[in-house]
Amino acid sequence: QVQLVESGGGLVQPGGSLRLSCAASGSIVSINAMGWYRQAPGKQRELVASITSGGTTNYLDSVKGRFTISGDNAKNTVYLQMNSLKPEDTAVYYCNADRTSYKRYGLSFTRNFWGQGTQVTVSS
Repeated sequence: QVQLVESGGGLVQPGGSLRLSCAASGSIVSINAMGWYRQAPGKQRELVASITSGGTTNYLDSVKGRFTISGDNAKNTVYLQMNSLKPEDTAVYYCNADRTSYKRYGLSFTRNFWGQGTQVTVSS
């Protein structure tokens, strides 16, 4: 199948920066879009940023101007550069691969995949 491996989370002070990475591997044919979601305790999971295979990006209003998503189609990898972090950015961040087409047993399938999540904590 397809696996998403995330890295880059951690503890940072307010105003600091972190860079998240997510690499998709497996028998991938194509990925429609990749994105980052986050879920804080007691809250619903929300889309933070996404990027299509064509390079179109979308951001949550509260992170515009602070976060930048980028991708490498050849490596099936997506990055999230997070600057000027705030305590309210604290959450588990999940990578998502939307409408991923892959091969298995000689057949083609399409579905969404999720990473295991990486904790981002913004605190002094």
